[in-house]
Amino acid sequence: VQLVESGGGFVQPGGSLRLSCAAAGFSFRGYHMYWFRQAPGKERELVAILNQSGDGTSYADSVKGRFTISRDNAENTVYLQMNSLKPEDSAVYYCRAISVLGDKDYLGKGTLVTVSS
Repeated sequence: VQLVESGGGFVQPGGSLRLSCAAAGFSFRGYHMYWFRQAPGKERELVAILNQSGDGTSYADSVKGRFTISRDNAENTVYLQMNSLKPEDSAVYYCRAISVLGDKDYLGKGTLVTVSS
């Protein structure tokens, strides 16, 4: 089983990044997908959720209106489009997959996002 995040990097405030998370080794279509983030010295924070069918989303208040989660079940990939980035968005971003039954839970190794001028 693999969840591999990519797309992180350095961006100036107000900029955009698109994170990707490629899944392998499990039945992607049967999983709800999550993006979390963790900044240095802070607890891990739930950023966005996308349900199995792709028609239900939820966002942290801090990113509403700026971030969009989506998935491509044909490509076994979930995305996080991040716009109007702020320095406080700087963190390691993790992708997580939880089965619809809740009996399986996978976490990627993360990708670093740094927002700074």
